[in-house]
Amino acid sequence: MTETRNNAVSLILEAVCAGVLKKAVFSKPASAEELKTELSPVKIGEQLMLRRVTLMKDGKAIQKNISLDDAETIGALALSHSQINILTTLGDAEFKCSKSGKELLSGDRKVKNAISSGVEKDKIISAGSNDRKKNHILSGNESFLVELGICDKNGRIHDKKQHKFRQICRFLEYVEDIYPNLPREGKLLIYDLCCGKSYLSFAIYHYFTAIKKREVEMTGVDLKADVIEYCSGVASRLGYDGLTFICGDINEFAPGTEPHLVVSLHACDVATDIVLRYAASHRAGVILSTPCCQRELSSKIDCRELEFVSKYPILRRKMCDALTDSLRLSFLASRGYTVEACELVDPDDTPKNILLRAVRIKNFDPESARAQKLREEFDRTASFLMGDGNTLTFLK
Repeated sequence: MTETRNNAVSLILEAVCAGVLKKAVFSKPASAEELKTELSPVKIGEQLMLRRVTLMKDGKAIQKNISLDDAETIGALALSHSQINILTTLGDAEFKCSKSGKELLSGDRKVKNAISSGVEKDKIISAGSNDRKKNHILSGNESFLVELGICDKNGRIHDKKQHKFRQICRFLEYVEDIYPNLPREGKLLIYDLCCGKSYLSFAIYHYFTAIKKREVEMTGVDLKADVIEYCSGVASRLGYDGLTFICGDINEFAPGTEPHLVVSLHACDVATDIVLRYAASHRAGVILSTPCCQRELSSKIDCRELEFVSKYPILRRKMCDALTDSLRLSFLASRGYTVEACELVDPDDTPKNILLRAVRIKNFDPESARAQKLREEFDRTASFLMGDGNTLTFLK
């Protein structure tokens, strides 16, 4: 490694140890699959380390913690990137390598001199903590996390499952937010529709039974027989007697009782619409749904006023994502729900990070003037976007 790159790495380590590093951004990578890599200080127990997050062009984020003594890994990062931006509370430094191979490190002297002169207390920042005990819902060593392959038997979250663990924890925070809207006594009836591998089913069941000490009857429904067989086996091994899984079509699932809570995580395209229609028609008390892809509107939109956007394929898809979720919320509002769109997790973890939240309004009169107005607004919006000849799945 050249002296200039080595000086950049040394500055990063000095800034970490001095408590002034915000982050170091490694960009212009040699790998065609990578966008950039960021290093930021993190405290694991009592050990100060660097959290490495690599953002890939396919939307994935790969995370790993690096020891400050691991000079080989940090040096390899410097060698595989043509630009490094070192951001500190004392000022910023930048390393650049041109196409001709000329290297330049600027701003480093100012930061090093400031560190040498003694860092004032107001310039020191605390390293982020990776201590999961600060999470008030999951500790990270729950038995269902082990069974689902998210952590090992010692409670260590696998590196490749860090984003899934954060997703589960965040979803449970939203479950906790809506808990006051659920019945305070008696058995809770919960459906996870298009449940897939059912990470949420197990997490929610654990939350209500182990943490809230409630009696729960929960059902996961999905069309994939092998997935249902797997989930049923996990539930049996965990002793989750109130959690069952059914292989079948949601439209044919008719337990005959209004559910208190319906959840759905990343049901693909129109599957989300089917879930929302089912939940609304069965008067679910609360609906929590994170859509996956939204392709249907993109193929049906027929709106001259929006052609200045829709004529560009990538912008058309992004626009239709937002419009579809807005229509979904409008549909639920017209069926007697207060609705909201929330951010589930950091977009760096997954671009599919929108959560649709709906809580049924008590004593909502579907024949009232307000209900009629909401339905008319929804119909006008749908007609504006698609004309009069098309309709969406959840309207059928």
